[in-house]
Amino acid sequence: MKRQAPFRCEQLPINGLAYHIRHWGPDDAPLLLMLHGWMDSSASFQFTVDALRQSWHVVAPDWRGYGQSEWLNRRYWFADYYADLDALLERYSPGVPARVVGHSMGGAVASIYGGVRPERIAGLLMVDFLGLLPNEAEEAPGRIREWLDRSRETPRLRAYASREQLATRLLQFNKRLLPERAAFLATHCASQLPDGQWVVACDPWHKVPSPHVYRIEEVMACWRAMTAPVMLVTADEGYVMQRFGQHSEELQRRMDCFVHGQITRIDDCGHNVQHDRPEKLAELIESFFSYPEKP
Repeated sequence: MKRQAPFRCEQLPINGLAYHIRHWGPDDAPLLLMLHGWMDSSASFQFTVDALRQSWHVVAPDWRGYGQSEWLNRRYWFADYYADLDALLERYSPGVPARVVGHSMGGAVASIYGGVRPERIAGLLMVDFLGLLPNEAEEAPGRIREWLDRSRETPRLRAYASREQLATRLLQFNKRLLPERAAFLATHCASQLPDGQWVVACDPWHKVPSPHVYRIEEVMACWRAMTAPVMLVTADEGYVMQRFGQHSEELQRRMDCFVHGQITRIDDCGHNVQHDRPEKLAELIESFFSYPEKP
């Protein structure tokens, strides 16, 4: 495996929480903000950063309740991520639109934020996300009931006796993951419980589903307000292909929302593109954000 790019970390107060931020590259290089997905953390981008050829200052936060950022240990409200992203951009790219890579949930947050504050996003590369399947209004009572029921007891994550056992589980879950990458993730994306066992470093309260129905038309209204170019990177065995297929009318309807939208697909790849094909993802990132110097 290619030599690992060195990283450094800092803690930053964001909206009343201690946020953990991971940095790669020199501070004076062009900024590239990377946003991880659900039940993940910033270290997930290590292999993609390793494959970048140009000099970048990559900034990747652990979202609230993930990795080494502060956990609420209670239910979360999704809209808080928009406020956190707003504060992060004010800190690292004040007055300058930022280049953003968002995997899954990270793409969800960035794409909606990009329609609310279009002047803050220079370009968005979304990795295997194009919205969820919509809910019917009639599902609302059941969703709220499930939310209430699931919130009665503190949720738990599956625990492992050792980091090695967690790495083995990651390999079983993802047939494409290399053993050395599984070992890295089990080290940098895990936390130890008081009893000595290991879990993925995510607040288990993230497992409690939202009580709200998903309204795709509201999401698409935000997408239509975006002015920055958008590249959607799909995986041949990823979520977008599973949900919509390659040539579906629904996929095209959603992509048509973006003023400057394009799609590209990576083959032999699952949802976690940054683990399965990081070299190809890095190539697409540098092709899409082809700026010779910081604007």
